[in-house]
Amino acid sequence: MIKFDDVKKNTEVKTYIAKADESLIALGYTEHSFAHVLKVATTAKYILTTLGYSQKEIELAQIACYLHDIGNLINREDHAQSGAMLAFRILKDMNATPDEIATVITAIGNHDESTAFPVNCVAAALIIADKTDVRRSRVRNTDTAHFDIHDRVNYSVKKSTVRINEDKTEICLSLTIDPRYYSVLEYFEIFLDRMILCRKAAESLNLKFKMNINNQQIL
Repeated sequence: MIKFDDVKKNTEVKTYIAKADESLIALGYTEHSFAHVLKVATTAKYILTTLGYSQKEIELAQIACYLHDIGNLINREDHAQSGAMLAFRILKDMNATPDEIATVITAIGNHDESTAFPVNCVAAALIIADKTDVRRSRVRNTDTAHFDIHDRVNYSVKKSTVRINEDKTEICLSLTIDPRYYSVLEYFEIFLDRMILCRKAAESLNLKFKMNINNQQIL
């Protein structure tokens, strides 16, 4: 079985992640580098481990999370699909089995809002983990006076947690926000489609998706 640690150590993969993020820096996007992909991988591992999925499914989910944004090397547009094709070649060269490759690239190809769908547990975990990574440290712009809407929403988040309840029936995104940079309207202007997608992904894992902002239930 291909291991997440082996993919993390792969120098080719490290180069692709770094270079993809350089492209997004030029385009003015928030951080999509190692901090993002590792956080997404950690969240996905937590979700599937808590729900009792197999070690193989957990490993493949972490690999999919780590590789999910490399398509930005080619272009931000359709980066999920191009990233899946890049991941195919990387994993084939690392002697992953066809079943492992298929699971990972299916998840990567189904993670972007415009075409995403939780087609399997790996894709569902990737979707939730990716779309809930909202945090101040993702903002690169240091001039608060010139924040765009994405900067304001991410910068406003002082704390973000994803937790499954003890009964394993609900998964909740809890945000602690600084209201000086934030409005509920702006948050949903950006994230409504993502939260709907998280709800679909949660349902595929037999969970209800909820969201709290400053201890008030929003979804």
